[in-house]
Amino acid sequence: MKTYDKFYINGQWISPAGNENLDVINPATEEACGRVPMGAAADVDAAVAAAKAAFPAWSSLTPDQRASYLDKISEIMVRRHGEFADIICQEMGMPLPMAAAVQVGMPMANFANYARIAREFKFEKAQGGTQIVREPIGVCGFITPWNFPLHQIVAKVAPALAAGCTMVVKPTEMAPLCAFMLAEVFDEAKVPAGVFNLVNGLGPIVGEAIAAHPDVDMVSFTGSTRAGKRVAELASQTVKRVTQELGGKSANIILDDADFPKAVAAGVQGCYMNSGQTCSAPTRMLVPKERQAEAVAIAKATAEALNFNDPKAAGTTHGPIVHRAQWEKVKDLINVGIKEGATLVTGGADRPAGVDKGFFVKPTVFCDVSNDMTIAQEEIFGPVLSIIPYETEEDAVRIANDSIYGLGGCVWGSKERAVKVARQMRTGQVTINEAGFDINAPFGGYKQSGNGRELGEFGIEEYLETKALIGYN
Repeated sequence: MKTYDKFYINGQWISPAGNENLDVINPATEEACGRVPMGAAADVDAAVAAAKAAFPAWSSLTPDQRASYLDKISEIMVRRHGEFADIICQEMGMPLPMAAAVQVGMPMANFANYARIAREFKFEKAQGGTQIVREPIGVCGFITPWNFPLHQIVAKVAPALAAGCTMVVKPTEMAPLCAFMLAEVFDEAKVPAGVFNLVNGLGPIVGEAIAAHPDVDMVSFTGSTRAGKRVAELASQTVKRVTQELGGKSANIILDDADFPKAVAAGVQGCYMNSGQTCSAPTRMLVPKERQAEAVAIAKATAEALNFNDPKAAGTTHGPIVHRAQWEKVKDLINVGIKEGATLVTGGADRPAGVDKGFFVKPTVFCDVSNDMTIAQEEIFGPVLSIIPYETEEDAVRIANDSIYGLGGCVWGSKERAVKVARQMRTGQVTINEAGFDINAPFGGYKQSGNGRELGEFGIEEYLETKALIGYN
């Protein structure tokens, strides 16, 4: 069992202000796999003070000097790749091969990518007689979720470091162990004291203290829309910048000229990625009404071929839901779908056959779903797919946009038609056909999916202020 009893503040491992600890539960076994301390407002005060004191020196480094630290961090993470993957598999439940490739692979790539971006980004430019200067915004507070616990930290930390900011990180208390390991990496890389600070704790205590702190210049939050609204409310009292990546209910529009077997199977796999615990997951599959039966047959076969089981066992394709409360929510919403009249194609609210412990849910497919049903409107965050029939292409676009969210989306069909439909979707990112992940594509949402963007050059923009030096040139 991996145990920590200190926070990383001002380049040192510091005892917390209180004495409360929390067991980290392995969702596959329901047993403790680690223990971490829980913080208080006093710990946030100490971390913010350290970040504020470190900001002048860190922000004064050249972009190339900051990039050198990012390179070093990436190198250490590469060396500890297997260790990170193993601990995330335990605390989060993603099968080990996928944890290695996704949960650790993306953060490693992002540190290296932001080293490159730091060296290439134009922090200054002339505009007539005025010099436009992009400067780091200051001390940043990062409040991060449990579904991609390391990636969601690094997607904030790496661009902020490249921009010249200092920071206080509050990881999720559900899967915090990889964040403590990241602090060890920063310590080994000899990142200057106070640049990176880690305080674990509950959102209503540590998260709110960060959001409300007068010396925090910006807050970046990833999590539920409800919690995001509270962060924005607190941050507004000091008029700090807030970026948010919140909920999603992404539509996957399959046009009538798509390769149906490929499109439907890929849509099921996308929906179930990370056991459905992906904010941009294409959980609403929109298919032509006259071809719903065909789509249902493919989706059923695809879902039933998957293996939701022990994430360390050979042959496992998907793991559990990350914690008990979320597991209960997923099961409840499956039952709501049945009650509201959707047709249960496969799955249901029980554990998969042969699984008698852990927070597992059968991969579930519903059809005959109307877009006003709860399962079509509410983010479930579990392996639950809703197949929604549509009449026309225009009808498909209308259904896709009929949501309070606008984070992700997909379109399958001939390229010209798919691009036309994608342009009409009110969402921050649309994948066309089998296009893969793009590390430099901006990620973020419309509507109640949040504001601001992460990844690539768009990510570094969030951590910069703009200054005009008039008469400089």
